[in-house]
Parts: sequence; C-alpha cells; structure tokens
Amino acid sequence: MELILDQVTKNYSNTTVVNQISINFEPGVTGLLGANGAGKTTLMRMICGILKPTSGKITFQFENDMLNTAEEMYRDALGYLPQDFGYYPSFTGKEFLMYMAALKGIEKHAAKRKCKELLNVVNLEVVANKKIKTYSGGMKQRLGIAQAILNNPKILVLDEPTSGLDPKERVKFRNMIAELGKDSIVIFSTHIVSDVEHIADRIIMMKEGSIIFDGKARDNQGDLEMFYLQAFGGEENE
Repeated sequence: MELILDQVTKNYSNTTVVNQISINFEPGVTGLLGANGAGKTTLMRMICGILKPTSGKITFQFENDMLNTAEEMYRDALGYLPQDFGYYPSFTGKEFLMYMAALKGIEKHAAKRKCKELLNVVNLEVVANKKIKTYSGGMKQRLGIAQAILNNPKILVLDEPTSGLDPKERVKFRNMIAELGKDSIVIFSTHIVSDVEHIADRIIMMKEGSIIFDGKARDNQGDLEMFYLQAFGGEENE
C-alpha cells in the first residue's frame, strides 16, 4: 500500500503554493510541519481530491490496483478531517455519525454497529445522545476523527487536528492517531513540534510550498525543534 505524489504543483495566478512535490507515503504516521502559508493545507486538499493539481499526479497503489484521486475507489479508501470541521450543532453525536455514515453509503445496520464502536473508541459514548453544541472543543475534534474513520480508510488525512485542544486532550489525540497509523497511511499537519516528535514515524517539513526536511522522527528528535525554529522562528504560525 503506497500513496504516490509525482511532481505535484498548485498555482494560483502567478503564485506557486505547492512546488513540484514528489513524495511517497506508506502505512504509518507522517507529520507535516510548517508555518502559516507553507502549503500544508493545499497539499492535503489535493491528496483528498478537493483541489486539482495544476500539474503532477497523485496515485494510490493498493494491492494490485493503481488508483487516482478522481476515482470512486480512491475516495472510498480516504478519510479526511479538515481544519475547519463542519458539524450540525442541533444533531447529537450519534445522529451526526449516522448521517455521515449514510453519506458514505454504509448500510444502516452496519452503520449503527460502527457508530457505537467508534463512539466508544473516541470516548464519547457517555455524551452520544447530547447535542454537539454542548460539546467541548476536544469532544468535537474526537467526533471529527470518528466521522473520518467511519469507512475504515486506508488513507487518513488530518489537518491541524490538535489545534485549540488543551494539553490533556492533545495527548489523548496523539495516542489515537498513533494507533490508527498501525494499519493505515496517516498524514496529519501541525505547527506544534511536540505533536509529531512522539508519534510520527516520519516528519516532513514544508516552507513556501517546498519540502525542506524529510526524515525519521526518532533519528532527529533532539534537533527537530531547533531546525523548526531556525526555519520559521520569525513567522506567524497557524
């Protein structure tokens, strides 16, 4: 199983937001680090098929099938939590997951079983029948994770999933992401170095649309924050 980006570029008018990125992703957790405007969100939206690259190609090698972002099979293999997670405040957590399951084409009986299982996984079973508008920020983020993994995705893309969480919620979230990375390709973006130091198998750092660092987290933990500060210390982070 492999996600392959080949010379992927995104231009807006005369501005290059993502510049000829060629990288391969395999099962495990990849942390995507970078400050505001680095191109992380644009890259992730192209991986999810929300944006079309100006040039280059994104394909997913699964068993003997080579899929591209325009194909239905690729979308079925994908789970996505955007930075601005949209939800319906008047829905309960359970109602929202059932609604999302229906949109993803999951049969009703299977959806009930899966929603119950996921509410337990993300520790929301106690508030499953409460309206989402009563949830804390951490609860909403965990609900976002649950909807992203309803379809047992082979590729899970998480855009700034720990943003706004308190330290305890952040630790819980990191542990959850690490567990998901055992069987899937997990890509999550952040500007918080500690979020990737402890759980990422690989770290990719972006600046001005290009990759400036790509390495194993465990080999670079001591120097990673220093490198990040040198690269982005004077810039506004997301």
